[in-house]
Amino acid sequence: MNKAPAFEILAPAGNDAMLKAAVYAGANAVYLGLTNFNARRTADNFTIDALMQTVAFCHARDVKVYVALNTLIYPAELSAVSDSIRKVAEAGADALIVQDLAVAALAQQMAPNLQLHASTQMSIHSLAGAKQLADMGFARVILSRELSLPEIEHITRNCGIETEIFVHGALCMSISGQCYLSAFLGGRSGNRGACAGPCRLPFSAGDAGAHHLSLKDLSAIEHLPKVMAAGVSSAKIEGRLRTPEYAAAAVNACVHALAGTAYDAQLLQDVFSRSGFTNSYIDGKIDGSMFGIRTGEDSAAAKAALPQLRALFRRERQSVPVTLMLSLEAEGAKLAAADADGNKVIVYSEIVPVAAQKDPAEAYRRALAKTGGTPFYAEKIEITGEMLFLPAGELNEMRRKVLENLLQKRSMPHPIACENPQMLPMQTHAKPPQKIMAQFESIEQMPENATNCNGLIFPLSLWRQVPQGLRAKTWLAVPRTVFGAAEDVAAQQIASSKADGFAGYFVQNMAHIALCKGAAMMGGFGLNIANPLAAQSYAALGLTIATLSPEMTAADMAQIAPNTMQTAILAYGHMPLMLTRACPLHNVHGCAGCNGRGSLLDRKAMRMPVRCSAPGSAGVRTVYNPIPLYMGDKLAELPVDIALLAFTIETKEEAQKIMADFKAQRASEDDFTRGVYFKGTN
Repeated sequence: MNKAPAFEILAPAGNDAMLKAAVYAGANAVYLGLTNFNARRTADNFTIDALMQTVAFCHARDVKVYVALNTLIYPAELSAVSDSIRKVAEAGADALIVQDLAVAALAQQMAPNLQLHASTQMSIHSLAGAKQLADMGFARVILSRELSLPEIEHITRNCGIETEIFVHGALCMSISGQCYLSAFLGGRSGNRGACAGPCRLPFSAGDAGAHHLSLKDLSAIEHLPKVMAAGVSSAKIEGRLRTPEYAAAAVNACVHALAGTAYDAQLLQDVFSRSGFTNSYIDGKIDGSMFGIRTGEDSAAAKAALPQLRALFRRERQSVPVTLMLSLEAEGAKLAAADADGNKVIVYSEIVPVAAQKDPAEAYRRALAKTGGTPFYAEKIEITGEMLFLPAGELNEMRRKVLENLLQKRSMPHPIACENPQMLPMQTHAKPPQKIMAQFESIEQMPENATNCNGLIFPLSLWRQVPQGLRAKTWLAVPRTVFGAAEDVAAQQIASSKADGFAGYFVQNMAHIALCKGAAMMGGFGLNIANPLAAQSYAALGLTIATLSPEMTAADMAQIAPNTMQTAILAYGHMPLMLTRACPLHNVHGCAGCNGRGSLLDRKAMRMPVRCSAPGSAGVRTVYNPIPLYMGDKLAELPVDIALLAFTIETKEEAQKIMADFKAQRASEDDFTRGVYFKGTN
């Protein structure tokens, strides 16, 4: 392929029609999923056989193809994932988009020349996280949607790899990769590509019927010149579940924005929006204007806009420059076509040219410049030899054939070398938890019987308050999200506490691993470890304990063997269903007088607790499941080393009773859930 553009317009391709619409509208790259292991499982997606044809089509037009294998992988799926990686390499795709470190490890082992892009599901929202991925061999990081432009630029200028950001499309309320709402409320996992979108349903902070978990779609296309100036490599459009018209409209708007020409903003909104657009994250103005739902008026506008939009992708876009060289001799004529990648083809005339009555050169140039219906445009036309006459019909046929042959040559596959994987032998962890660990939000919340636990977890910010006698078995929890200056604060607290006798640090994303390097680390379930190869990858990064994904079944937990590292599972707690940077409570209450504690009422009158990490500020909020997970009487069925009890909204007295119940392995007397440990998710 020709050299990539300085700035890339990256379009979604949920099916072949969307892909062609995006390419014809002017996309420089497309991303797509196969039938398995991608975050948009309900899209049409692409078969393995279709992938080869798709890559050929795109590469012939100087368009890159990124394949999403960006879901969590369970143990039994590792072999199938390796097969998918092999097929992607054989097709010559330009990169893999991954969430699970197991997929990254397999790809680096099997096809080291295949680029890795870190999915937004990895929740990279800080410099330390991006630099960690650079150290691990990733070529690009897709940053979380919740970043402001100054935050994006800071990461981009300093991380050492390419960055990609979303500039148009749906916004999840939850910080990228930090949502379990669909899995726990509906049994459909967003981390597995089956999100049911429950956040679009009514959730009220006080006014009935409100939708305080539903954000408007993002549209920051008008900011593309600023985004490009910030050093970002790729502007990504969300929308693999949308239509060809949607893809073409967004790509067309991006093309115009980058060129400094006007685009029809109203038409872009008409094709799909939720009561308009927002760019509040990019602007750093996080407020109630971001929220919206799709209305009947929105749907009617989309239907009316469709005929106009189809004109954007009706025919091939002439985007590939070629040099055409016509040579005329008495013995015959030949036409050569050459592209910037070194491809060259030649065709010969079936008619012998004759003497010309007048100089035909200008007529020849006009005829050769007519490349419509192909992806080529004649950047340069050379005519050599004698000025002989060749009929227009013959010259047109030669032009058609030479461009057709060049397109065919550019469509030839360029497979990436691929080796067989060395799969880990599957082992079985048969023992139930032998240790109990407890996590608290404050020192005051800890009951007396907690001192009998094998380990304790407290927030990093409280490190000075932890009694000396408890520090040897205390892990300090780094905040799950560290936006902007919060990362510097966390780094300072880690550096200050390292020599104070703590067991280590409780980490939940790549930034934490970078910040805590050299210290003992226990991984939280935010790392989404769900298979033995991912566990092995994190062990290589320094983890000694891994809290497994709460979306795993007990049967799958057993496949992560104890010789890799110790494993833990959340055995009690109000599951943090969602982490948000936009506040669902602010719309009603504002920040004035807020103590950082509130709730959302769903359509079934269930009250979901909401807590703010920094009351009165633009901190991160956590939305909790109103019913706690409880496994005290089921510990024997959990094949892990450690049962983790996470106390968040509980009082000290409640925590004491729960811990006593766990020690006795008693059934709970209160309402509880078993999560998905036995039933699994779709």
